[in-house]
Amino acid sequence: MTMTTNHTPHHTDVAIIGAGVLGLAHAYAFAKRGLRVTVFERSGTPVGASIRNFGMVLVTGQPPGTMHSLAQASRKIWLDWASGAALHVRRSGSLMFARSAAEAQVMEAFAATRAKAAGYDATLLSRAALDDLYDGRFGKHRAALHGRADLQVFSREAVPALIDYLRREFNVEFRFGTLARDVDGGRIETTAGQWRAEHVVVCAGHDYLSLLAPQLAVLEPRVCRLQMLRVRPTTPLALDHAVLTGLSCLHYGAFSDLPEAAALQAEVAARQPAVLEHGIHLLASPTPGGDLIVGDSHDYGDDPSPFNAQAIDEILLGLAEDTLGTGLRVVERWQGVYGARTGTSGAPFSVLRASPNVTGVYMHSGVGMSVGPALGERVVSHLLDGVALPAA
Repeated sequence: MTMTTNHTPHHTDVAIIGAGVLGLAHAYAFAKRGLRVTVFERSGTPVGASIRNFGMVLVTGQPPGTMHSLAQASRKIWLDWASGAALHVRRSGSLMFARSAAEAQVMEAFAATRAKAAGYDATLLSRAALDDLYDGRFGKHRAALHGRADLQVFSREAVPALIDYLRREFNVEFRFGTLARDVDGGRIETTAGQWRAEHVVVCAGHDYLSLLAPQLAVLEPRVCRLQMLRVRPTTPLALDHAVLTGLSCLHYGAFSDLPEAAALQAEVAARQPAVLEHGIHLLASPTPGGDLIVGDSHDYGDDPSPFNAQAIDEILLGLAEDTLGTGLRVVERWQGVYGARTGTSGAPFSVLRASPNVTGVYMHSGVGMSVGPALGERVVSHLLDGVALPAA
């Protein structure tokens, strides 16, 4: 591609396109090796998937193998970041509640087989422990799985804090409000002038058209949008765990291929078909101020619709109120968003070598917070040291 400016380019060792968690992970991995890193972000502050989510670093839900390993390694990186950047991190883990016999059977099968075989730090609570949990608030449920390795941050505070940490401790330069219009080898044309870099890494989230469009088109990308709520309990609830229900066993790969999940799928299809139709599973994540982030639904397409459905919000609120045993008042509504792929591939991420100097890294699922930090480390180790990339 032909560059449009003749000005002497600025120089940096590494150019990162995108200041979401995945871009920041790559910036961290390069910068801690002593390289000069510049991050370009088109918006004035990150506004994409990385701040619209639950803030979950979900280790328990990842399928065994590559994704579970990446999540375990990402957990360690998040704890390093928490120490360096003074991030608020909840370390109590997650609680997945079984509301029916079918949900309980999936969790019991997971605990008895996969959790032991694949090294998940998760266990079923005893009946007595469940009855005592939060003064008996959750005693009505049939069972509970405690994911002890899971962490939670408040994304809209954690991402800016991480940016400040990278600036302060590693001299990473951030160019916000700067669009990268074109990349040609180690040259980057931006709205702030032309730059040169030995390594260019594109972490542009669900933007499949601005950069590397021909390579991305082969992946048949889509966008997933999610309806999200921030709610305030009407009765006191000092929640220190993320909360899920057995519906998440149909969504997360640690559970969804277990034989017992088929019976749960049939039960939900018979009793709550709208839940499957809209890809709904409950996740309630506490914020530092005592509110809860509640969601979510999943709607896939080429362009995410800007219109939320009240009926979906009502299903989410009903699930949350029933699970938590309290009324909830909505204080914010928004759309989550992340990149996905068509049904022809279940690959959760892609690493594209567009040229010797240019690499694109894209998530195709909503677990960037959970695996992105370690994925960034592995990509940088591959580029600098020749370490093999993880198999998607």
